[in-house]
Amino acid sequence: MKETSKVRKIAFVGDHLPRKCGIATFTSDLLAAVASAHPQSQCFSVSVNDIKGGYDYPEAVRFEIEEQDLSSYLRAADFLNISNVDIVCLQHEFGIYGGPAGGHILAFLRELRMPVVTTLHTVLREPRADQRRVMQELISLSTRLVVMTERGRQMLQEVYGAPPAKIDLIAHGIPDVGFVDPTYFKDQFGVEGKVVLLTFGLLSPNKGIEYVLKALPQILAEFPNVVYIVLGATHPNELREHGEAYRVSLEMLAKKNKIEKNVIFYNDFVDIENLKEFIGAADLYITPYLNEAQITSGTLAYAFGAGKAVVSTPYWHAAELLAEDRGVLVPFGDARAMAREVIGLLGDDTRRHAMRKNAYRMGREMVWSNVAQLYMRSFELARLQGAAPSRKSLVTKTLDRRPRELPTLKLDHLLRMTDSTGVFQHATFSVPNFSEGYCTDDNARAFILAILLGELGEESEPVRGVATTTAAFLQHAFNGQTKRFHNHLSFDRRWVDKQGSEDCQGRALWALGVGVGRSLFPSFQAMAGQLFALALPPLTEFTSPRAWAFGLIGIHEYLRRLSGDSLVNQTRETLTAKLLGLLQQNTTPDWCWFEQELSYDNAKLAHALILSGRATGQPEVFQRGLDALRWLNEIQISENGHFRPIGSNGFYHRGGQRANFDQQPIEAQAMVSACLEAYRATSDVWWYEQAQRAFDWFIGWNDLGLELYCPESGACGDGLHVDRVNRNEGAESTLAFVLSLAEMRLAQNMLTSFKEPIAIGA
Repeated sequence: MKETSKVRKIAFVGDHLPRKCGIATFTSDLLAAVASAHPQSQCFSVSVNDIKGGYDYPEAVRFEIEEQDLSSYLRAADFLNISNVDIVCLQHEFGIYGGPAGGHILAFLRELRMPVVTTLHTVLREPRADQRRVMQELISLSTRLVVMTERGRQMLQEVYGAPPAKIDLIAHGIPDVGFVDPTYFKDQFGVEGKVVLLTFGLLSPNKGIEYVLKALPQILAEFPNVVYIVLGATHPNELREHGEAYRVSLEMLAKKNKIEKNVIFYNDFVDIENLKEFIGAADLYITPYLNEAQITSGTLAYAFGAGKAVVSTPYWHAAELLAEDRGVLVPFGDARAMAREVIGLLGDDTRRHAMRKNAYRMGREMVWSNVAQLYMRSFELARLQGAAPSRKSLVTKTLDRRPRELPTLKLDHLLRMTDSTGVFQHATFSVPNFSEGYCTDDNARAFILAILLGELGEESEPVRGVATTTAAFLQHAFNGQTKRFHNHLSFDRRWVDKQGSEDCQGRALWALGVGVGRSLFPSFQAMAGQLFALALPPLTEFTSPRAWAFGLIGIHEYLRRLSGDSLVNQTRETLTAKLLGLLQQNTTPDWCWFEQELSYDNAKLAHALILSGRATGQPEVFQRGLDALRWLNEIQISENGHFRPIGSNGFYHRGGQRANFDQQPIEAQAMVSACLEAYRATSDVWWYEQAQRAFDWFIGWNDLGLELYCPESGACGDGLHVDRVNRNEGAESTLAFVLSLAEMRLAQNMLTSFKEPIAIGA
């Protein structure tokens, strides 16, 4: 194989050192092993960045992908296509790629012209719907698949229907180290004469280290010279979200159990040479992980292959690797069982050494030099098979089949409009107008935007700051006695109304529902959930159909996470019936609408029926919502084909003359959002086209041919007059544009990832 391989250029796609994660270590080691075993083949890496600015990569990294930027995946595919790459070796893990369930990587794969060999580092037995969809697409787009355990191969076939002939079983690679007595390494760590227990890997709460610390007092009673080394930096994601809270809790537990003198924490991400020495010094290796659904563990493979006796919880990889006296399994979260088995192994040298030899012998098959040969064999098979059939048609794709380029997301003006209290309501040109103060309506919109930006991976400190500030504003606006929200707050922080409008209550509930259903942060979920429960009951007594609609959208978002809430479900049924009744009462053959006039935020009414009808399994409600939205869309298309919203200078009373100006940004935003929901519900791309049409109103496809948004700051003019754009850039208009952009980006991510991109409005 080494002499005859015709694979000349291989691109390894995934994370890469010095990024601190297991996939980065694996990708770096696999690339180095293949390059060493097959020097005639050029090997390089395409690496995914999870932080702005990326990392100080070695020369092996030739191209970088920004995790949440869909366009960078497409650029990476172009780079590989023009570089005459023979094989792409993709490392797949749900947490390292952007988009819904990491779906951005599918858009990348669809553009490639060469065979792809995908290594699956995770195979879920019970995937979410979006994870299943990504995995099935990934299987379809890959020429060959690599799994590291027999269980992974079985699950790939049984759960996802992967063709058996497409799957290669190749163990996790490990360094080739000698079978050495642990005493040889102990002095350099200051633990000579000690019995060393070791756990290593990036630290996070699912590692179960606390159960070893709980077992240690019992172990020390039998073997007082035991020392437990916990090697590894805190996982970067854990560090960003919670700092060193988990590590500190472990240190406090060690102190509580009076074992501080027997526990060593090395808070470092060590290189491979140092890691081999740490492993060499261990008498016993422990993996106390708490999640059974772990199909691969690189840390376990490293320690096992080095000939270490292992005590582990029975997650999938451990259960398979440690069978037949190659290790010991203990129940999850059972400190007593952990102590019993560690004591048993330390007290039985014969059994422990036999276990070590069994592990080391099997580990010779897992060394990187052997794994590299197996991967090259898979690459050769993939080369002979060619690109996956589902990608062959993409070779001749022309530029007009690319997805539309959306404007760059800019938050400069929104941040300028936000202080420590909240988002200012109005602006004079681009300058915040302090005298008009703040309102709950706009802070609710801004909170929704911050949560959507989180879904897009825009998790910068300014975005979190907006989320926190607006969440606090909503909390402060709520009056616990009346169960209603204030709306208008003066610059000197005084409420200038007794209570806000019914629409204000509905918008606040919409925002809170989004906080419960979509926020990635438990603190936002908890705050929003508590406030939602308090603010919801008055909604059924309201008379405003827009308040019902906003509330229904909020209810839908809330039930995404808490679907079993019976009171909320009952409220949805009541409000849906009210809204449907209004539509039935006012509809005639020439007027398919909820009221006898079209006024403001119109599309939200149809949007709410579409959502609620689909969610509750009521086809009539769902269809009536679609019909109303289609009618509204027809009313708002000009003779030239662009979006022309109902003007606020008189609106449109049935039988009267419609107002064409002043056109408001919230009308375009409501239409974008409703049409995208119709597209998601029906998979009819016509609805996506209507959303794009409404979005294009912001960027110049309108009656005056003028842009309302400012590409430098992300601001938006307050409206389109008969002769000009209103150049005041208030919160409502700016949020309407940025919300529309965020929703379009989310939809485009899904459209581009899961099906061949189409040109809209070309």
